[in-house]
Amino acid sequence: VQLQASGGGLVQAGDSLRLSCAASGRTFSTYGLGWFRQAPGKEREFVSTISWRTGSTVYRDSVKGRFTMSRDIAKNTVYLQMNSLKPEDTAVYYCASTNVALARRAENYAYWGQGTLVTVSS
Repeated sequence: VQLQASGGGLVQAGDSLRLSCAASGRTFSTYGLGWFRQAPGKEREFVSTISWRTGSTVYRDSVKGRFTMSRDIAKNTVYLQMNSLKPEDTAVYYCASTNVALARRAENYAYWGQGTLVTVSS
């Protein structure tokens, strides 16, 4: 499975961004995709995950109500709509694929894309 993330950029607090992650290869063998992020000097952390089949999603508490993850099965692409961005959302965002239902742990994700940088200024 190959993953290509895009959509990062520099925005101001309160603005919105939409990240995309296009999957190719043996995507039918994966349960779903997830987003993680890593801020400078911090550990990588779970952001959200989605099931390819059902569209079910799980989010970390700090992004609930602001971020929405969705998928386009025909395009093998998932999206992360990020609204009301805060400076603490600044990080490199990674998408990854998993065979584990609605997994939150990075070790459950086998394939990772390159990151896309999101910078939120105050």
